[in-house]
Amino acid sequence: MDEILERLKRLETLIEEQNLIGKEVLNFAEAAKYLELSHSHLYKLTSAGNIPFYKPNGKKLYFNRPELDEWLLRNRNSTQDEIEQQAADYLIKKGRVKL
Repeated sequence: MDEILERLKRLETLIEEQNLIGKEVLNFAEAAKYLELSHSHLYKLTSAGNIPFYKPNGKKLYFNRPELDEWLLRNRNSTQDEIEQQAADYLIKKGRVKL
């Protein structure tokens, strides 16, 4: 019986997550869950203007999910191979290394 209840709970969680992915506009609680942030941290990000949000009536906060995805993917870190390739390209461009 416990196993069945556990499986049902996992299914419920998956359905909730799927509903968040399908929505274009998220409310504050949904955005916090989607971003895996605490409510207080998300509030700090909004009050500092570090994350895009909407406040249509001056009270409740809403978020555009594609904008949140863009925000999550900003400040990409290059791999070591990419950095080495950029360095090699730079040296070749400046004429310091001749092939």
